[in-house]
Amino acid sequence: MSPAIGTPLDRVDGHQKVTGAARYSAEIPLPHLAHAAIVGAAIPSGTVTAIDTTRASAAGGILAILTHANLPKVAAQPHLLPSLVGAAAPGESFFPMQDDVVHYAGQPVALVVAESHESAQYAASLVDVRYERTPSTTTIDEGRTAAYDAERLFGGLLPGRNERGDVETALAAADVRVDVVYRFAANHHNPIEPSATTAVWQDGRLTIYESTQGIRASQLTVAQLLGMPLSDVRVVTHFVGGGFGCKAMVWPHSTLAAMAARHVGRPVKLSLTRPQMYTSAGHREEQEQRMAVGATRDGLLTAIHHEKLSITSPFDDWAEPATGVSSQLYTCPNYLGEHRLIHGNTMTPTFTRGPGESLGVFVLETAMDELAHDLGVDPIELRVRNHGDTDDHGNPWSSDGLEECMRRGAELFGWSDRHPTPRSRRDGDQLIGTGMAAAAYPVALFMPTQHARARLYADGSAVVQTGTQEFGTGVLTAMTQVAADGLGLPLGSVRFEAGDTDLPNTTAAVGSAGAGMVSAAVHAAARALRDQVVALELADPGAPLHGADPASIEVRDGRIARRDGLGSSETCAELMQRNRQATIEATGSWTPPALDTPHGLLTFGAQFAEVAVDPDIGLVRVRRMVGVFAPGRVLNPKLARSQLMGGMIWGLGQALLEGNRMDARYGRWGASNLGEYLVPVNADAPEVTVDFVEVGDSIVNPLGVKGVGEIGQVGVAAAIANAVFHATGRRIRELPMAAELVMDTAPVPA
Repeated sequence: MSPAIGTPLDRVDGHQKVTGAARYSAEIPLPHLAHAAIVGAAIPSGTVTAIDTTRASAAGGILAILTHANLPKVAAQPHLLPSLVGAAAPGESFFPMQDDVVHYAGQPVALVVAESHESAQYAASLVDVRYERTPSTTTIDEGRTAAYDAERLFGGLLPGRNERGDVETALAAADVRVDVVYRFAANHHNPIEPSATTAVWQDGRLTIYESTQGIRASQLTVAQLLGMPLSDVRVVTHFVGGGFGCKAMVWPHSTLAAMAARHVGRPVKLSLTRPQMYTSAGHREEQEQRMAVGATRDGLLTAIHHEKLSITSPFDDWAEPATGVSSQLYTCPNYLGEHRLIHGNTMTPTFTRGPGESLGVFVLETAMDELAHDLGVDPIELRVRNHGDTDDHGNPWSSDGLEECMRRGAELFGWSDRHPTPRSRRDGDQLIGTGMAAAAYPVALFMPTQHARARLYADGSAVVQTGTQEFGTGVLTAMTQVAADGLGLPLGSVRFEAGDTDLPNTTAAVGSAGAGMVSAAVHAAARALRDQVVALELADPGAPLHGADPASIEVRDGRIARRDGLGSSETCAELMQRNRQATIEATGSWTPPALDTPHGLLTFGAQFAEVAVDPDIGLVRVRRMVGVFAPGRVLNPKLARSQLMGGMIWGLGQALLEGNRMDARYGRWGASNLGEYLVPVNADAPEVTVDFVEVGDSIVNPLGVKGVGEIGQVGVAAAIANAVFHATGRRIRELPMAAELVMDTAPVPA
């Protein structure tokens, strides 16, 4: 039997999805289901002076209208903690409709519950809310003078500043310097499935069907806010239509749905509208970053100063940690990373695919490209010279592969044919350019212990269970493969179950950690069950391998046999039936290494892009992309390629299309739907090549899995921007790279 791990297996849930049998959280059929709709604040700052519900109540089919005047108080205000530490994970340390204060536009100020979705939405439009508006801050430029140094980020997990050496002295003494400022528009998630919660109470116990990346985090958060024991809250998530970070944290609508269901005594479904996804589930914040790099004449880095300025909410010090990779990707004796924040009238930002590093690596890798151009050094060679064998603390990498990724990518892309001079290649009226960038993303190990359960039946089939959820990444498929190998059973004999907090606990699928964390628990449970089967075989006087050396036995393709193939064997089913065992069950757990593990923990990759630019109108078309990655052990190459390709296309969108800006007059986002917020479509997608570099990693988890969820996006925007420079000779220091920034008549950036 060949190993299941590493096989490009089709999705085990594919048939359910293409036939419509897969149930998402807004599709759960419950008797007497009511529907809720949020009324969002129309101002960014101020107070609610009156709410008139007369017209809404008369609309027909209305069960209740909840406001700050009649909504019960939550048991405790939420404390912002990332879901990955195994605690409650509210998206912000603020719960709405507890008083009359408005902190940001779109903040829930009323909740309508009705017999139908249409009735709830219509009545919500009739709720008349009156306000007294106060001055607001919604952009960096408005709040620049009030910026402050952040002490901690990510809900207190990470420091706001990291430093070594003497950066300013080293920059002043550097032979060559690059010192540039970049501006980035805010980004939004836009999963196909908007966030939704269906809540039902029965005998004092709450069940919520939740579109979430972390059923355990949702359970902990809702239980904390409602003051309930965990045992009385159950979260079920069969399928999720994309998350990308907005469903990693738990936003107020989840608890509001539960409160509404308790109020009306019926199940309640609350689905966010597409415009509400822009104001109710976090975002990647507007940012400004400065990157100053100093180097010797031969291209060795001597100093890096990386600064980030961004807007957070009035109540949370939230910022993407932009310096996690720039501080350690390249060997540099002098480094300073700083985060400055502005409290503004916006909801708390949140994880958005590649949080911190998709833009942090952008500024580093475009600065490295600029340095390579100034020095006349090939961009790949400059990176190879500066990438060391250790991280910024002198610890060896748990596994590396960066140089191999760049060399392999260069081979696949045809980098050696590139002429380094900008504007040296044309195709008719179009300028052709190529660019590359290194990619790196942290390996998240600061997680709680992971658990799983495995059960073998007398017919030789098995089920393995754990409390994760399928949110589009293929976890049901990959974990079936892990379980089959761990148990020694054929793939067709193994079923993997997830999506319920009544199952053993695992972490939220965030930070590219899902595959590594869940697979470690599943592997542990499967091996524990396999060991029980072997022990039963050896202890059974009627078994063909009775009394054999345990080390000489293996379970392969459902048969218990000697490793050397000699002697008799039997199936697991035969063993269990002879011993009158209907089932055999085992649990397994795995605890990640400590935070201070003496190893550098990054996943590496390399991105390459070719662009065609029309210099007269500033139109940029990406013709082809190549990404090569070293994510440790790949559980399923088909799923991994799909993830990485999706990330690369998202990186294209971030580079050229995606961006939202505040209208400071009204304190609202300029775009609130997919007609205005641009994302790549099929016509924008180029030829994409994805390849892997195999690296073994015995540190990150038992199977050596580092994850691919984020790394596919990181470095893409930099590779495209570097290709645009190669095509046009223009450095674009703003994302997205709008046409008016690229065209030949645009002002040259400073």
